[in-house]
Amino acid sequence: MSDTPIQRAEALREQLRMHNYRYHVLDDPIVSDAEYDALMRELRSIEAEHPELITPDSPTRRVGNAPSEKFAKVRHPVAMLSLGNAFDEADVRAWRERVLRLLGEDAQLTFTVEPKIDGLAIALTYVNGAFVRGATRGDGEVGEDVTANLRTLASIPLVMLATGSSDGADSAIPTSIEVRGEVYMRIAEFERLNERLAAAGERVAANPRNAAAGSLRQKDAAVTASRPLRFFAYAVGPFEGIALNSQWGTLQYLKGRGFPINRDARQFTDFEEALAYCHDWMRRRDVLEYEVDGVVIKIDSFGQQRELGVAGRDPRWAIAWKFPARETTSRLINITVNVGRTGVMTPNAEIEPVNLGGVMVRNASLHNADYISQRDIRIGDYVTVKRAGDVIPYIIGPIVDRRDGTEQVWQMPATCPDCGTPLERAEGEVAWRCPNVAGCPAQLIRRVEHFVSRGAMDIAGLGEKQAVFFVEQGLIKDIADLYVLQEKDLAALEGYGAKKISNLLTAIEESKQRPLTRVIVALGIRFVGESVAQALTQRFRSLLALMAATEAEIDAIDGIGPEIAASIEAYFQAPVNRALIEKLIGLGVRSEAEAQAEPLGDQLAGQTFVITGTLAGMSREQAAELIAAHGGKVTGSVTKKTHYLLIGSDPGGTKYAKAVEFGVPLLDEAGLLRLLGSVEPTPPDDGVVGQIAMDL
Repeated sequence: MSDTPIQRAEALREQLRMHNYRYHVLDDPIVSDAEYDALMRELRSIEAEHPELITPDSPTRRVGNAPSEKFAKVRHPVAMLSLGNAFDEADVRAWRERVLRLLGEDAQLTFTVEPKIDGLAIALTYVNGAFVRGATRGDGEVGEDVTANLRTLASIPLVMLATGSSDGADSAIPTSIEVRGEVYMRIAEFERLNERLAAAGERVAANPRNAAAGSLRQKDAAVTASRPLRFFAYAVGPFEGIALNSQWGTLQYLKGRGFPINRDARQFTDFEEALAYCHDWMRRRDVLEYEVDGVVIKIDSFGQQRELGVAGRDPRWAIAWKFPARETTSRLINITVNVGRTGVMTPNAEIEPVNLGGVMVRNASLHNADYISQRDIRIGDYVTVKRAGDVIPYIIGPIVDRRDGTEQVWQMPATCPDCGTPLERAEGEVAWRCPNVAGCPAQLIRRVEHFVSRGAMDIAGLGEKQAVFFVEQGLIKDIADLYVLQEKDLAALEGYGAKKISNLLTAIEESKQRPLTRVIVALGIRFVGESVAQALTQRFRSLLALMAATEAEIDAIDGIGPEIAASIEAYFQAPVNRALIEKLIGLGVRSEAEAQAEPLGDQLAGQTFVITGTLAGMSREQAAELIAAHGGKVTGSVTKKTHYLLIGSDPGGTKYAKAVEFGVPLLDEAGLLRLLGSVEPTPPDDGVVGQIAMDL
């Protein structure tokens, strides 16, 4: 028998109160944001249909939850409201229509669009320009006094600047003002913090938001000072002694007074342009250096904001367009081990199916055995699952408070699950490996998959299923055996007709002419991707020369370090690999680089480039050749010595983040061509780095 509306509403209220407490007070949520939002939407729906069921203490009437008892309480002079949520473009358009109905259909609207940072909301009070108090949001009415901890954040000015540029905004120092914003932690810094905590045997944080909240709410300010916390300002509370009339003007004023604001905030007078910006910005989610869960669209005019007012807990003049969820919770059913092409054992989580970002997820990565041990992840646990972009989902950690005692501790098996060989672990490494390189079928299947993939030999018609099938049928003993397959070998196989066989054999034959860089990538040498392969090709020009190279000669190549050099030399010194190379050459696979073209110019002489993403007008190989032909160099990783990051669509988040961190200018293809035409592009400043990436 299903619950009545009153029973369901009360059950939802109890759940939401508990989740609010765990999120806002304990910084230890046991459900994802998406699950919380779903519960809140269900309660709102019930209360909308049955207004008589609304209670004064319903979570729909409140902003957050009670502050912790660890800190002194601070009552906010004006409530710190939350935001209404939109989950698609239709919701945002409906919000705008409501605004126009309230203000009048002919109202002239200007919009400010800002990222919705996933951190901890705080309020900073300044008197005559001096920082005097900082408080958490708490329940929106009452927060926690964390002044001493906030004073340790270098991004929070202790005294407001009096001489900074305000881009036309009021330049006066207020007699008093409350600056509101978000304390957050960059993703890379969060990961490094978790590594340090795990190494020290301390509890790791589930995500950057929890890490930021836990770091800020330490009793010892010295602990907070040791954590990589940062701050973005995005609004003001009450103020006196200055004139601020709009959200955009407020952001410019705060920037001029020394507060960091998000460089991706934009102002629009055209609603369609604002929507287009939101769509474009959302596509950059996976190259940002910090976690976001959406964008916030605000009516810019403070006068119109006052006229629109507040509905319950939400201001009518703003809406949060939430991203599709990429974190959720599920139950860990089992942990299996996958064997990689180099013999590395990768634990894989089998979870109860769950929809994550529009994809039904049943499996997730667990990285390695140490990761599981350090986070105390057990079979049977409820776990937090994350999926960023198109990468494989992975387990963040367990929800310990949902354990019932039936969970089982997992250990790496002693032998390879595919060939039974005892596993080995080199000193100083986290990976367990199967050393049976020549005889492990699972390793051979993975090597074939890699060899035929698009970024390597790009053999159409060959994939995972075919690799498994050919290995199981005994047709392939190594990757070179692909080139000895004949029609008679395939004709007797089920599902292989004359046309399919002809197409496959043609694709295999054509792959022999792939450039040397692709051949080196296809070998599957540890640490060798496209950029390293390009550098090796430029230096050695043939497989035989590379096979004879010493570790010192390889290490001397710009962009290749000792670990990569040692891995390359070890690969080519192994007798089984040397025999494979000779076999490939004997079967006609390209083993030498094409003749180097005459230099086309020296416009890029002395300049180092890194390439990321998919370029529209040329391949990355062609771009690298073009750069080299004009005197430049292409390396695989961004450093402080990198001159430009050439960036295409779907760029790698690590390279982009490093470029931003080191102040490396970004180029698109047009920018590269301008360089070659001796037109020096203006290096982007902090305010346009994000815009360049978005425009791509």
